[in-house]
Amino acid sequence: MVSLVSTVAYLGLEARAVEVQCQLAAGMPRFSVVGLPDKAVGESRERVQSALSAMGLSLPPKRITINLSPADLPKEGSHYDLPIALALLAAMGVVDAEAMSEWVAVGELALDGRVVASPGVLLAALHASETDKGLICPAAQGPEARWASDVRVLAAPDLTSLLNHLKGSQRLPDPEPGEVEQASRGPDLKQVKGQETAKRALEIAAAGGHNLLMNGPPGAGKSMLAACLPGILPPLSPAEALEVSMVASVAGTLEGGRISRARPFRNPHHSASMAALTGGGLRVRPGEVSLAHLGVLFLDELPEFQRSVLDSLRQPLETGKVDVARANAHVAYPARVQLIAAMNPCRCGHLGDPALACSRAPKCAVDYQSKVSGPMLDRIDLHVEVDPVSAADLALPPPAEGSAEVAARVAEARARQTRRGVRSNAELDGDALEEHAGPDEAGRALLMQAAEAMRLSARGYVRMLRVARTIADLAGAEQVGRVHVAEALSYRRQPPRA
Repeated sequence: MVSLVSTVAYLGLEARAVEVQCQLAAGMPRFSVVGLPDKAVGESRERVQSALSAMGLSLPPKRITINLSPADLPKEGSHYDLPIALALLAAMGVVDAEAMSEWVAVGELALDGRVVASPGVLLAALHASETDKGLICPAAQGPEARWASDVRVLAAPDLTSLLNHLKGSQRLPDPEPGEVEQASRGPDLKQVKGQETAKRALEIAAAGGHNLLMNGPPGAGKSMLAACLPGILPPLSPAEALEVSMVASVAGTLEGGRISRARPFRNPHHSASMAALTGGGLRVRPGEVSLAHLGVLFLDELPEFQRSVLDSLRQPLETGKVDVARANAHVAYPARVQLIAAMNPCRCGHLGDPALACSRAPKCAVDYQSKVSGPMLDRIDLHVEVDPVSAADLALPPPAEGSAEVAARVAEARARQTRRGVRSNAELDGDALEEHAGPDEAGRALLMQAAEAMRLSARGYVRMLRVARTIADLAGAEQVGRVHVAEALSYRRQPPRA
């Protein structure tokens, strides 16, 4: 007899159907798992056997074969424990094998029979909903699974309770959807003294979803400005929040099924590897750029990152996704992020300061800033110089305008972009770019003149149009004019200062 239980394999944000087949045959007692399992799946034999032993059940003295079909699809993770155990129990006649065809099962087993959390339950729930099946998952992840619409969720705390429920001698309570956390504001722009140019650039970046690079000496407030950005960004829409939660579910960082309306803000250290930043590794997982999907990726001390690591971001910044290719798998993760970067003007950080003169200027600045490649810098829309703040500036009273006022203008500009059918101006392209961001005659003449003088690439030209469209949106203008183009051009990259 062969018993069948459905489960899933995760490839990026896709849950693929996997059939767990169990056969009990005469022969020398043996328990084997086949079907391209990784080490974690192979070790499930010991966890399943111990969990059944904790229930007072022992394995039959037969040859037990577990096949994970399709056999050519790599199987990774501990979430195969529960479906393997259920397939084995169905083959032993402990549970109704026919009833198991209505469920998709995922979950890790503890040695005492508890069903513990495993990554990716939200994706499994969406897959179960699409195939008109219910989902059996750990009790701790029931609220997470309930976010998938119209899916029956059986959230089991342990294997004994699950079997009692399936036999009708006990009823497990239906889980409630997890909480929706509202976006938190974080630091307020009122805490930033001076830096009016940088705050204006931050507002433009928030309004259009543009990438921003801040260049200034240590202690000028670059990190503080970046930390204020989530407070002026509009909250995630319900569909966006679910999309972000799917990435968090695969990464195993979705706690208690709570879905947040706050945009992600990731701040990796400059020692991060390429796999940590873009995803991959021995067991392919989303990297920081995917964990920041629809949010902010803040890279402080930009030139201190390895050049190859930074260059690995060039494709995700352009396409909005990461393709991780391995010999045995090819997965894609979303990576539509807003890059905010900060750097010092040179290694010592005091270029151009007469009181703390850099002894190697201007070569120090050229060497330091050239650690970031030109193509990478070309993908950054806004470049702004952040000047040092004096003690007199710090003694001034807080500015009258804070994050709430800026956020209101950003929300109004984003609403205009939504009415045009785009999520943000940073995504304008093709005919939509020409239709909505085409400047008037005076603006076009200035743009063409600047493109020749500044040697703008085709990418730089397009990004200037997008920034000018955002500036016009903040001003409430229907068409991009000369003044909007002029301000956009003022944020283009300038050569290192001597």
